[in-house]
Amino acid sequence: MTVHAEVGRLLVVIPTYDERESLPGIIERLHAAVPRAEVLVVDDNSPDGTGRLADTLAAADGRVHVLHRPTKEGLGAAYLAGFAWGLARGYDAFVEMDADGSHAPEQLPLLVDALGGADLVLGSRWVPGGSVVDWPRSRELLSRGGNAYARLLLGVPVRDATGGFRIYRRRVLEGIDLATVASAGYCFQVDLLWRAWQAGFQVVEVPIRFVERVSGVSKMNRAIVAEALFKVTVWGLSQRRGRGRRTLARSGNTPSTSGRG
Repeated sequence: MTVHAEVGRLLVVIPTYDERESLPGIIERLHAAVPRAEVLVVDDNSPDGTGRLADTLAAADGRVHVLHRPTKEGLGAAYLAGFAWGLARGYDAFVEMDADGSHAPEQLPLLVDALGGADLVLGSRWVPGGSVVDWPRSRELLSRGGNAYARLLLGVPVRDATGGFRIYRRRVLEGIDLATVASAGYCFQVDLLWRAWQAGFQVVEVPIRFVERVSGVSKMNRAIVAEALFKVTVWGLSQRRGRGRRTLARSGNTPSTSGRG
């Protein structure tokens, strides 16, 4: 498959923290699948030297770029920094992709093809044709349940709101208020999807095969899950209160704020 010409300049943003083992192979596979894609490695000062390795890869290949950050501040902050870097340099479409091999670069052309009729394409594990490999049943239930909860509270009609393999058109990132995004882990994915959907952008899902990392250590922890559940709950309740206020205003039944007669 080839990248559609209308997509324009494609930037794959890959956040890293201690991904020295997997990074070279992922970039090699990515360029085999989509040769013209450019890569931005956003490294949070990895103790294992991932940032230095990324510099070496960039020196050998003009399609590879590196953004060094002084400390580990979370997945969301890394992506926001990468998006800002790419927007300032005129890229047209932005890919989120993990460095650990969970997102197969060979599937990226499927997402790019779908961008021809959309503004935001989600690589989805939970639509027909999607799958996960080497996950315990408990983790699958947690992911499916979390996505169902987000769908119920926020009303976003997608099956995989937390997935991190996706493509945004430039106009999406310019059309939502990235400066106010403070989410970190999986919640960041829900946050940007919700903002894009509320702004009226076209969102589509493409089935992907998600594979558990084969090297390194997972960054998933209870704090990330708790943040996602808490923020989705707050956003959902806030949205419902807003709808209630608008309904009252339209019906003319807005309660009086003054007791004076």
